[in-house]
Amino acid sequence: MFKNYLITAWRNIIKDKAYTAINILGLATGMAVALIIGLWVNYQFSYDRFLPGYLQVYQAEYRSNQNGEIQTQQPVSLLLAGVLKSDIPEIKYVTQTDWMGEHGLVVGDKKLYIAGAHAGEDFLKIFKYPLLQGNAGTVLREPNSIVLTKSTAFALFGKADPLNKIVRVDNLYNLKVSGILDDIPGNSTLKFNYIIPFSFYVQTEEWVKYASTDWTNNSFQTFVQLQPGVTYAQVEPKLKAIMPKYKPDWVKAIKAEVFMHPMKDWHLYSEFKNGVENGGFIDYVKMFGIIGILVLLIACINFTNLSTTRSERRAREVGVRKAVGSLRKDLIYQFLIESVVVTFAAFLFSLLFVQLALPAFNLLTKDTISIPWGNSIFWAIMIGYTLLTGLLAGSRPAFYLSSFQPVKVLKGALQAGKGSTLPRKILVVLQFSCSVALIISTIIVYQQIQYAKDRPIGYNANKLMMTDGSSDVDRNYAALKHDMLQTGLVTSVTKASTTVTYLNSWRGIDDWQGKYPNEVLNVATIAINDDYFKTVGMQLKMGSDFAGIVGADSLNVLLNEAAVKRFRFKSPLNQVITWNNGQQRMRVIGVVKDALMMSPFLPAQPTFFIYKPEWTYNVLYRLSPTANTHNAIAKLSVLFNKYNPSYPYIYHFADESYATKFDLEVLIGKLAGIFSALAIFISCLGLFGLAAYVAQQRTKEIGIRKVLGASVPQLWMLLSKDFIILVLLSCVIASPVAWYFLNGWLLKYDYRISIGPSVFIWAAVMALVITIITISFQAIKAAVANPTKSLRSE
Repeated sequence: MFKNYLITAWRNIIKDKAYTAINILGLATGMAVALIIGLWVNYQFSYDRFLPGYLQVYQAEYRSNQNGEIQTQQPVSLLLAGVLKSDIPEIKYVTQTDWMGEHGLVVGDKKLYIAGAHAGEDFLKIFKYPLLQGNAGTVLREPNSIVLTKSTAFALFGKADPLNKIVRVDNLYNLKVSGILDDIPGNSTLKFNYIIPFSFYVQTEEWVKYASTDWTNNSFQTFVQLQPGVTYAQVEPKLKAIMPKYKPDWVKAIKAEVFMHPMKDWHLYSEFKNGVENGGFIDYVKMFGIIGILVLLIACINFTNLSTTRSERRAREVGVRKAVGSLRKDLIYQFLIESVVVTFAAFLFSLLFVQLALPAFNLLTKDTISIPWGNSIFWAIMIGYTLLTGLLAGSRPAFYLSSFQPVKVLKGALQAGKGSTLPRKILVVLQFSCSVALIISTIIVYQQIQYAKDRPIGYNANKLMMTDGSSDVDRNYAALKHDMLQTGLVTSVTKASTTVTYLNSWRGIDDWQGKYPNEVLNVATIAINDDYFKTVGMQLKMGSDFAGIVGADSLNVLLNEAAVKRFRFKSPLNQVITWNNGQQRMRVIGVVKDALMMSPFLPAQPTFFIYKPEWTYNVLYRLSPTANTHNAIAKLSVLFNKYNPSYPYIYHFADESYATKFDLEVLIGKLAGIFSALAIFISCLGLFGLAAYVAQQRTKEIGIRKVLGASVPQLWMLLSKDFIILVLLSCVIASPVAWYFLNGWLLKYDYRISIGPSVFIWAAVMALVITIITISFQAIKAAVANPTKSLRSE
C-alpha cells in the first residue's frame, strides 16, 4: 500500500512541473535559510564546550555598588588567586592570566608579531587544550619557557622539532620552547598563539611584582576549576566571605564581593546589569533563530497555499477515489506522503544551497561552520526536521482535499467559496507580515549604523596611523621621530599609552573638590608624549597643553568634557585631583573636547591625560595630506626596520580601526538584509503561483469582460486588487510588531535613532512595488489573451 502511495505521489508531482518547481524552490530556499541559521546557532552554543570539564570552570570577578548601581568587573587583584586556593578547598586549580596583546617573536630570520598570554602553572590543567608535545602539569613551571601553538611553531621553526629550542621575545629575552599546543579552535573564547609562564612576568616586570602585593591593582584575570561534583552554590558563601576578611574597607565603601562567572556562559551571556547576567550575544542568536523559523514558515505557507489552490484540479480525483471505496484517512495518507516526498526533494536541494553558500557565509561571519556530513545525530535531526516540515506544510491541503464530497465533485457542483479562500488569504497576510517585518528590521539596523557612523568622533582619523611600540622603539624614539619628520611624508609624531581607538587603563580617583562621602570614581587614563593633541587632532576647549617639561608637567593633568561633567567642576582650571592611593596631587591645566575612543554607541568616557613619556608605548603619526599612502608606507617601513629591527613593520589606520567597532552591527545588518531578501523571494514565488491560479480560474470571466469593452488596465486592476489589499493589511499588522521588538533592541544603545513613520512607509512601498511586479506578469498575460480562445467552448 505504501509503495502505491509513493508511485501515485510521484506521478502527481511530475504531472505539473511548473507547480512542482515553484514548490520545491520555495521550500528548498526556506529550508536552506533555516538550516544555515541552525548551523550558526549550534556553532555559537558550542563555544568552549569542546574542553573537558568545562562545566567546572569559572572566572573570578568583582561585584560592587558604584554610586547606587551594582557593577561587575573582570580584572581582579593578583592576591585573589592565592586567597581562593587557601580559603576554599572545593577549588581544585587556580590560575592568574594577563592577555599580552601583540609581541615580537624571533627565531633566526623569522619574525612574528602576534598575540599571546601570561598564565599560571595550572592554566593547562584548567583549560585542557590538546597538547601535542610536553606535559600539561610542567610546561608552565619554568619561568624562562614558552608554549607555542602548532601554527606558531611551524611559522618559526618550519618542519624542525621546536621542543627545547630558543625563541627571542621582544628582543629582550630568550625563552625555551617547553610545549606545543594544537591550534586554538575558532569557537574558543580564549584566543592566543603562545603562553609564557606568569612567574616570568613577575620576575621581569616591576609593576607586576608590585601588583602581586597590592589589592588595589585590579589588572589581571583569575580562573578556577572546582573539584568534581562541587557546585557553585556550595562555594558561593565562601566567596562572599573573602572581601569582609581581606578588604573590609571595600565592603564598607562599595559593598564589594567576589563572584564567579561560569565558562559555559562566557560567549553568550557576557553582559551584566545590576550585578546579574543580562544577555549578550545570546540576544542575536535568538533573533536569527526567530528569523530562521519565520523564513521556514513563509516557505511552508507557500506550499500550503499552492496545494489548496489546486483543489479543483484534484477534486475529480478525490471524488473518483471515494466513489470506488477509498476512505478519508487513505486520502490523507496519500496527500501527506506527496507532501513529504516534495519536502525531501526540497531538502536535498537545500543541502546543495547551503554547501554553496557556506564559504561566503563563513567569510561574512568570520566563523568556521560546515555541514557535519559524518555526524549521525545531525542526520537524525535532519530527517525529523524534513518530516516535520513536510507534515506541517502538507497538513491543511491533506485535510482540506480529503474532505470533498464525491457526489458534489462528480456533478461539478464544487465551488470555491469563502470557506476555502479565507484561510488562504489569512496565510498570505501572515506570510507578508513576516516579510515586511524583516524589511523594517533591515532598514532600522542600517539607519542605526549610519547614525553612529555620522557621529562626530572628536579627533581627525584621516591619514592617522598607529604602530605598536617595543623596547627598541622606546630606546630609539627621538631618532625615529626626527627621521620620520624629515621625510616630509609625516606632519607630526607622538607616543601614548594606548591607541586613539581604545582605552586600556582606568584609575580610581581618591579626592577632588565637591566629592560626596563614599563616592567612587574611576576615570580612563592616557599617558601621552609631546605633540599628542596636535597629532590626533583633538581640540583644546580651554586652558593650555602640556609644555613638554617632564618635571613640571608630571604634576599637571588635562581632562575631557565628560570628566569635567563627572567631577561636577563649574570652573575646572586649577582644580586639584588626588589619585594613586592619595600619593599624588594633580592640577588641571586644560580641558579637551570629548573624543570617542571606545564604543561609538556610548557617551565619551571620562578621561584624563597625563604627561608620562616613560609610560607611553604606541606610536601615532599623521601622514601629510599630499603624501601618497603607498609610497609613504614603503619609506616608513625602512625607518621602522632600521630603529625596530626585531619586529616586522605593522601599522593600522585610525579610520579603519574605528570602523571595526561597527563590525557586529554591520554583520547583523547584512544578515538581516540577506534573510529579508530571501523571505521576500519565497513570498513572491508563492504570490506568483497564486496569481497564475487566479488568472487561470477567471479566464472565461476575463474573456467576457474584454468582449464587453474592458481595457487591459481595468483587467490588471481586477486581478491585482485583492493581492494589493492583502499586502497593505500585512503592512498594518507588521508595523507595530516590528516597532515593539526593534524599539527594545535600540534601547541597548545610549546613542540611538528614534523610529519615525517614514520607516514603515518605505517598507510598505517596497512591499507593494515587489507585489505589483510579481503579479503583473500573470495579470497582464491574462488581460491581453485572445478572448475567443477562452470562450470557444461556450
